[in-house]
Amino acid sequence: MEEKVSFQSDGLKIAGLVDTPAEYKTGERRPAFITLHGFGGNKDGQGQKVVAKQLSQWGYIALRLDFRGCGDSEGERGRIICLDQVADTRNAISYLATRPEVDPARIALIGSSFGAAVAVFTGGADKRVAAVISCGGWGDGERKFRGQHPGEEKWAKFTAMLEEGKRHREQTGKSLMVPRYDIVPIPEKLRNRMSGGSIMEFPAETAQSMNDFRADDQVGNISPRPLLLIHSANDSVTPTYESIEMFKKARQPAELHLLSDVDHFTFNEENPRLTNIVHEWLGKYFPVQNK
Repeated sequence: MEEKVSFQSDGLKIAGLVDTPAEYKTGERRPAFITLHGFGGNKDGQGQKVVAKQLSQWGYIALRLDFRGCGDSEGERGRIICLDQVADTRNAISYLATRPEVDPARIALIGSSFGAAVAVFTGGADKRVAAVISCGGWGDGERKFRGQHPGEEKWAKFTAMLEEGKRHREQTGKSLMVPRYDIVPIPEKLRNRMSGGSIMEFPAETAQSMNDFRADDQVGNISPRPLLLIHSANDSVTPTYESIEMFKKARQPAELHLLSDVDHFTFNEENPRLTNIVHEWLGKYFPVQNK
């Protein structure tokens, strides 16, 4: 079952879809996941659909949402400010907790790329989060960007764009708009895996907010709740070391898996090994039937 839903976040209407397991019986309270999309993506991306449908098949309630300014949600188009997305996630938790089919004490987060960083940060900051799964995420925005803009010349160009964005805002009162690949480069071979309707231009403040965002500061606070970190061993978008560094700062129970046969848009590939890793981890740390 798939239901269109919406909820409020800072006065904005956030759009979502709730997938309910086919075998769900009225009166049950099931554990739930909130799936968080990547940078400028939306809930209708292939990876988001794959994750939500798989979780539903395994018996979980799954809410996939559009962050504000993305997809069908309200908010200034493309204005992605990381702490706003954390607020959207926390408001999604509050919304799910009101639904009769959801166990409010067992709401978890699963995110990809940008959404993974938001999931980790929110999981550490909000004790209502029961578990976190991060796929291709990052813990330190500046460190990530240094890997995405390697070498002195590329790094100087990126930081000059941040400074120009500040000047432009101060002088005109308006945002300097920046192409998405100037913020997060994506190889040509992977661009067809982005969500349809992905945003292609952002205010410079978006890049600055990502540069300043540090899930590293919250990852240790997730414990004693479980954390699963997944990353492509040869990620061509978000440097693999980002998940490694988060794992170093995490406390148990935490697991890190690096997969050699996938790239950045990991869930899109429906990799059987990845599916097995997630399924086994859920069985151990966040089963449908609470042990």
